[in-house]
Amino acid sequence: MAEPGYLDLTVRDYLGQVAAATPAPGAGAVSATTVALAAGLAAMAAGLSHRQLADAEQLADRMRDLQDQAAPLAQRDAAAYGEVLAALRRPADDPDRPGALHEALSRAADVPLEIAALGAAVLDVATDVADRGNPNLRGDALTSCLLAQAAVRAATALVVLNVADDRDPRRVRAAELDGAAQRVPLPTPDVA
Repeated sequence: MAEPGYLDLTVRDYLGQVAAATPAPGAGAVSATTVALAAGLAAMAAGLSHRQLADAEQLADRMRDLQDQAAPLAQRDAAAYGEVLAALRRPADDPDRPGALHEALSRAADVPLEIAALGAAVLDVATDVADRGNPNLRGDALTSCLLAQAAVRAATALVVLNVADDRDPRRVRAAELDGAAQRVPLPTPDVA
């Protein structure tokens, strides 16, 4: 019988797997989960901002859609990393090992790039909700912004680590997403 997917685990079990001395779930899976959590917070904050946002329901729906897209990427990232580990386990004298490892690392960059793009979309909406939404939920929206920004930065770092060629379009796109995430003017909490 196959092990349950990450989405089927309790939060406690998932956290235990992240902390375990095993290669997966790792940084990519955690980044995907973080994007999904950020989208959930933004959906909640938007959904409770009907008085402030005429488009509250559309924003909440968009965040739920992004959450649904991001969550399964945790499992996909772990599978892609599994291919990297399989290539690394090949004998050192295997003439196909370098090529297999290069290909596995290249494929492993695709999922974090997808995670980063989703995180950027969440960050965009969450920033809007934090600025215009229900002030009682500003902390939730701001937390969504910060989580999404961190996930974008982490996922783009994984792309850079997996793609050696500076000219690779995925690496270029990762740099664009990372730079854009860093430049987002995050709302600041009003301190009394």
